[in-house]
Amino acid sequence: MAYMSQEGYDKMVAELKRLESVERPKASAAIAEARDKGDLSENSEYDAAKEAQAHLEDKINQMKVAIQQAKIIDTSRLSADSVQILTKVEMTNLANKAKMSYTIVSENEADLRAGKISIKTPIAQGLLGKKVGDEVEISIPRGTVRLRIDKITIE
Repeated sequence: MAYMSQEGYDKMVAELKRLESVERPKASAAIAEARDKGDLSENSEYDAAKEAQAHLEDKINQMKVAIQQAKIIDTSRLSADSVQILTKVEMTNLANKAKMSYTIVSENEADLRAGKISIKTPIAQGLLGKKVGDEVEISIPRGTVRLRIDKITIE
C-alpha cells in the first residue's frame, strides 16, 4: 500500500490515461510500420518497436497496481507536531549552516527539483517522528549529516 496525497494520486491517474490513450497507439503504429518493411527475422526496427511496447505495457501495469493500492491521506487529519508523510520540514545543516526544505511524500510522488523526497530516503527516515528543535544525525551515502529541525508545516 502506498500512501499519497490527492494531488499525487490525480497526477498518476492522468499519466496512466495518457499512456493508454496516446503512447499505446503510437507503439502499435510503430510496430505496424516496422512490420510493413518486410522480413521480420532481420528487422531490427520491428524488434525495437516490440521491445518499446513491452516496456510501455510494463509501466502501465505497474501504474495500475500502484493506483489500486494507493491510500489517499486526508491532510486535515495531519499534525505539524512531528515529521510525518506530507509534512514540509525546514532544517539547517549544522556542519555548514545551509538551510534546506523538503516535503516528505510517497515514492511515486518524489521529485527532488520540487523539493519532494521519498519517505524511503535515508533523510526522510531519519526525520520521521522528530519535532521542531530536534537535532538528528543521519547516515547518507556520502557519510553522516547533522540536521536541526527548524519548522514543520503541512502542505
